[in-house]
Amino acid sequence: MSDRITVEELAELMKKAAGVTVDPAELEQRSDSGFDTFGLDSLGLLGIVGELENRHGTPMPTDAERCKTPRQFLDLVNSSLVAGA
Repeated sequence: MSDRITVEELAELMKKAAGVTVDPAELEQRSDSGFDTFGLDSLGLLGIVGELENRHGTPMPTDAERCKTPRQFLDLVNSSLVAGA
């Protein structure tokens, strides 16, 4: 398991945890767009955070569920995972 979450993994988590299907290429291209533009709400993001905590066996940053964009989320979570590695 990688110590970084990729755009592809985030797209997979969006589908699994929130039922939102997003093409990873589009997610990467529009990574500064709000999660709401992809159809992901705060509850869906909370589900993604919970799934990541289960996968990595470590709590995610407390602000992770408040991130507004995919880039912001990935930067925060990845910096936390790298620091905890």
